[in-house]
Amino acid sequence: MSQTPVSRTYSHIRATVDRHVAWIEFDRPPVNAFTRPMVDETYDAISSALADPDARVLVLASAVEGYFSAGADLHTFKALTPEGVRDWARRCHELARLLRGAAKPLLAAIHGTAVGGGLEMTLHCDVRFAATDARFGQPEIRIGFIPPIATTQALARLIGRPRAIRYLYDGGLVTAQQALDWDLVSELVEPSLLRPRVQAYGEELAAKSPAALAAIRRTVTLGGGMSFEEGMAYELEAVAELGAGPDFAEGVDAFLAKRRPQWHRPS
Repeated sequence: MSQTPVSRTYSHIRATVDRHVAWIEFDRPPVNAFTRPMVDETYDAISSALADPDARVLVLASAVEGYFSAGADLHTFKALTPEGVRDWARRCHELARLLRGAAKPLLAAIHGTAVGGGLEMTLHCDVRFAATDARFGQPEIRIGFIPPIATTQALARLIGRPRAIRYLYDGGLVTAQQALDWDLVSELVEPSLLRPRVQAYGEELAAKSPAALAAIRRTVTLGGGMSFEEGMAYELEAVAELGAGPDFAEGVDAFLAKRRPQWHRPS
């Protein structure tokens, strides 16, 4: 049964929940240039969606036509002291930790020009969908800076050290096809089909066991940064936790009985 989307009000973020898929859309026209208040709102909107039992899957997207993100508003940086820059980066790292530690699946729906901070957030998502006409870039080197949302670490893990360094050195735009070839994105979609495709995939995930989804996310995202032995130990604990939980028993019973499982969903 279709549900009416639920909206929450922010100044520069549009947050809605549609059939258990939470859309967190950057909304600061004309180009989604990030200020500190917008970063804080993004953090708050993600935290709220993670705490909302009706939101089973989160999507990072943009409500601005032609732009996913233009990076930071440089007028903000012009007034920052060195300690202010450190504080900005510290807040960005808090946002990266929130994304990487999330127990719910994170998707991205990327269109238009996607550079800087908004794009960096998507690197911590699980699956990144992009419109075929999207363009990607990390232009920070042009102002003598580096991307601060744990981006150097995420890129090295996603696309490998040599390609990550070249990408950051160059600071130019790459096409959606190049981004796909480099594993910066997972799937390309015609622009008009981007939102319905991501919504449909989000609904598929929303119907699955939240405990299993959280365990997959935790063991791959966090465990993947450990040594192999440490990762196996981390996986073992996740397996044992699932084995003691209600979803595994329900899943086995439903499979044998050829019925749809009824997953445990915390209220």
